[in-house]
Amino acid sequence: MADSAPRRLTVLGATGSIGQSTLDVVARHPDRFEVFALSAQRQHDKLFAQCLQFAPRYAVMGDAAAADALARALRGAGSATEVLCGDAALEAIAAASEVDMVMAAIVGAAGLRPTLAAARTGKKVLLANKEALVLSGQLFMDAVRQGGATLLPIDSEHNAIFQALPADYARRPDAAGVRRVLLTASGGPFRTAPLESLAAVTPEQACAHPNWVMGRKISVDSATMMNKGLEVIEAHWLFGAPADMIEVVVHPQSVIHSMVDYADGSVIAQLGNPDMRTPIAHAMAWPERIEAGVRPLDLFAIARLDFERPDLARFPCLRLAFEALRAGGAAPAVLNAANEEAVAAFLNHRIGFLDIPAVISACLERSASQAVDSLDAVFAADACARDWARSEISQRSVSR
Repeated sequence: MADSAPRRLTVLGATGSIGQSTLDVVARHPDRFEVFALSAQRQHDKLFAQCLQFAPRYAVMGDAAAADALARALRGAGSATEVLCGDAALEAIAAASEVDMVMAAIVGAAGLRPTLAAARTGKKVLLANKEALVLSGQLFMDAVRQGGATLLPIDSEHNAIFQALPADYARRPDAAGVRRVLLTASGGPFRTAPLESLAAVTPEQACAHPNWVMGRKISVDSATMMNKGLEVIEAHWLFGAPADMIEVVVHPQSVIHSMVDYADGSVIAQLGNPDMRTPIAHAMAWPERIEAGVRPLDLFAIARLDFERPDLARFPCLRLAFEALRAGGAAPAVLNAANEEAVAAFLNHRIGFLDIPAVISACLERSASQAVDSLDAVFAADACARDWARSEISQRSVSR
């Protein structure tokens, strides 16, 4: 590494799958990385264990009772980690002058404010929270530019595209000759299931992803392909690609993480085993490369790579995401909020699997093409969409 001092890291969402994978990479390179702060919403037991291992200066809980429990446990263990609570504390640990990089891995709209704080203060932002761009794409990219931040994508697909693009793409996109951005998708657990069987899908079935180990919400998003729809919107902002330049390719093996198609006929792909430590390590060490604990890719064991066009009858959420991107304004924020509410209701057995796209579609039909030129406007659109979604969910719950 160029400098001898380790890079100080804040992990927003440390107890989730991305946060845990990030800390696994940190543990492999204690000479390179030092944990400044960790955050979680309610899982104080997991955060307690992480604090004992990594000794951060601060630990932030979103829930007050969880913060009290964590503080008592750390005092009892003789830890010097200071426990804080709430949204202001999250922004503070993201923007602290001592911090070099921030892993933005809080799921959903809750991660927007601290991620923006990191961008505005010029951090190296490792973006795993796709909602930051889905909700506030222009605002967020403006904050990155104005703050002089370095934005590196953590989603395996966007990280793959980043790796497949020329090094100077951000400065000279028109000279790169990029024809298409190809986002790969596994197709989830229901890629080949009979369409008539989807109405009876249970949360347990939807969370059983064939390739990746993920949280319950994102597992359902993978099953509906809303995760890919959100990634389409994210790719638009990350790479300056209009909707017609972005194509989704179903690739069941999840070995090719995404591709870039060039004007000269070249297609450059990034391959690897499905392990989030690869994009995390790539972004943390960028522009260097470090060992991530990921087993080497065995092409002989894989033997074949398959590709399919996405079936929009099977995956209507993908179609809705493209529609929201083309509509612009508040539509992506409405899409995201309605999806979060619908997925939560499905996981709580209040609505069926096929009700998820129906709720989202109903909310998009009610949304106006208003601009989202401020954070207040973003959250207003988010709140309005949640009210619409809850009303739709309530009607569907009664009818079940």
